[in-house]
Amino acid sequence: MSDPRWSEALAHLPDYLGNHVRVSVAALALGLLISLPLALIARNRPVLRGTLLGLASIVQTVPGLALLALFYPLLLALTALTAAWLGFSFSAFGFLPAVLALALYSMLPVLRNTITGLSGVDPAVLEAAQGVGMTPRQSLTMVELPLAMPVMMAGIRTAAVWVIGTATLSTPIGQTSLGNYIFAGLQTQNWVFVLFGCFAATVLALVVDQLLALIENGLRNRSRIRTALGGLGIAALIAATLVPAIARPQARYVVGAKTFTEQYVLSALMAQRLQAAGLPTTTRAGLGSNVIFDALAAGDIDVYVDYSGTLWANQFHHTDIRPRAELLGELKTTLARQDITLFGELGFENAYALVMPKKRADQLGIHSIADLASHAATMSIAGDYEFFSRPEWAGIQKAYGLTFRAQRQMQPDFMYAAVASGEVDVIAGYTSDGLIAKYDLVALADDRHAIPPYDAIVLLSPKRRDDETLKAALRPLLGKIGIAAMREANLRASGNDASSSPDAVARWLWEKIGPK
Repeated sequence: MSDPRWSEALAHLPDYLGNHVRVSVAALALGLLISLPLALIARNRPVLRGTLLGLASIVQTVPGLALLALFYPLLLALTALTAAWLGFSFSAFGFLPAVLALALYSMLPVLRNTITGLSGVDPAVLEAAQGVGMTPRQSLTMVELPLAMPVMMAGIRTAAVWVIGTATLSTPIGQTSLGNYIFAGLQTQNWVFVLFGCFAATVLALVVDQLLALIENGLRNRSRIRTALGGLGIAALIAATLVPAIARPQARYVVGAKTFTEQYVLSALMAQRLQAAGLPTTTRAGLGSNVIFDALAAGDIDVYVDYSGTLWANQFHHTDIRPRAELLGELKTTLARQDITLFGELGFENAYALVMPKKRADQLGIHSIADLASHAATMSIAGDYEFFSRPEWAGIQKAYGLTFRAQRQMQPDFMYAAVASGEVDVIAGYTSDGLIAKYDLVALADDRHAIPPYDAIVLLSPKRRDDETLKAALRPLLGKIGIAAMREANLRASGNDASSSPDAVARWLWEKIGPK
């Protein structure tokens, strides 16, 4: 493994795997705790049985990522209520929403197989149990459950595999998992990370499934040795993955990052600066705009980089466009009311821009968004996962009357290759992205100022408002990252070699902007 990316992937494995196992075990345990009693209650009640299985089936139709994401705002609202009424709050970030969503996801196979297994017990056996004087409880525990256990274990095996696989999707709500490899790899085109994450999750699911199969086989054949070996194997796996995570000292500082390359680089840069100052630090990357802001406000993360236009339009729902200095001043005041500190600007702007191939733009005489309007009806446009639901897009459409033939959503880094190859005609790109120059694209002028300023700004959580050590570590970054440096950093991070990892690019960026 001469490629350092493999070593980097292995270095993250204890943390990612330990957290993945922890959330999967907790979710499966909670799912069993809920499903098994419900199945026992419903087995002889057809209406209740049908209702439970129907509800569990409906849960399965909800995409895993959506189910995970839905629990975050629900828990945020709940913790606000408990804080107001009962005087205590809890973290709605990461572990808890992931466990609750995954537990729901695990219920259908457990419910269905438990009910099926109990219903499949031979009536003659039940009559014999009654004939020897067994009570209904004795019949259940000594006859029905042992006979149904192999079928029940098959359901538990299915649930375990589903939970382990779906847990990789918990990264966007702040839960560290093997999905961190996949999300980070997709955003930075680090295919080593993507493959490593997929392989690790697959191996984990297969190992757990085979250990549970050993328990199932032992129960079916009444082999205590096989049952015990399977149970010991599960316990050993949990211990092997959790002990290193428990033994490792907890990081005091958490740096957040959104879902695109620039954010991975900047979060790595800030984490490196904090670590250089002796502050134990970890990162939580791949978070959506609203999730990361709410996590900062709640103190679940300590610092991250946002953009003035995103906060102005998306978070605080302003529709007017202010001059840069006025907008930043208003933001600082608004954030202060929530005890969030706008610590400073990094020195560059990363605004949305409508981007298309320069050659085609010249052929059609398109130099601005206004020029594009007369051609849009015959064109397709692509944007990131957030863009078309953001107020900025509504503002652009209103200002220029844009109506495209088709809209597509895709990974940010993939958009540039798609527009360069003609898969789409226009993309909603980022002005600080080096891929614009790499693919010979052009950002169209926004003559009507429909897009607000997007200065990159550092935000601190309420609990870090007076943390002078953190501020001293990050202050050398303020005003030092120009647009040219950020574009080059983003271009480097979009490569597919060892020097393109966010950590490596962050080190390069610090060498470029840091004290000489």
